[in-house]
Amino acid sequence: MSRGGDGEEESPPAAVALVESSSKPSGLQLVNTHQTIRLGDPLDLVALAQQIQKGDEFVRANVTNKLTVIAEQIQYLQDKARQVLEEAKRDADLHHVACNVVKKPGTIYFMYRRDSGQRYFSILSPKEWGPSCPHEFLGAYKLQHDMSWTPYKEINKRDAEMGLIDKLLTQHQTQPDRGASPIVTDPVILPTTSHQEQS
Repeated sequence: MSRGGDGEEESPPAAVALVESSSKPSGLQLVNTHQTIRLGDPLDLVALAQQIQKGDEFVRANVTNKLTVIAEQIQYLQDKARQVLEEAKRDADLHHVACNVVKKPGTIYFMYRRDSGQRYFSILSPKEWGPSCPHEFLGAYKLQHDMSWTPYKEINKRDAEMGLIDKLLTQHQTQPDRGASPIVTDPVILPTTSHQEQS
């Protein structure tokens, strides 16, 4: 291993694998083996070694890029899984908040806290209570049809997403299947009834 001018070690040259030579290819003796198996220009070997080394570098770079993408996807999935768990914990907590009315999906409920510390849901907003609001307002949530809860500030975004999904589903259900071909009876597969069977 040689050293560069700055004292750093240089990578060893790539090994060149040449095709094995034979003086009797296919069992036939060559007339002049010197002309057929002689070594070429030494510079050709250097060029081959450089090409192999460059190929190794490209392979290493491609693998690194692909692994980087996979690592980013893993990180994204971990973040999404953490978000799902946090939302599930929040939804479970909100379902245990005291409420004197039967909760209906699609309705916005307003959460307050009494002086005793008890949290409860009400259908009245702080604006509807006005100055006579008896307890501390904690937040508003919309109960979705899948029984999950959406914070008030995210309702518009969630409704837009659900509207887009419903639109796509409706279009998919109403559009005819243009790729479906009519069923044609193949006489080879389903032969017609013979005269003997009809008689």
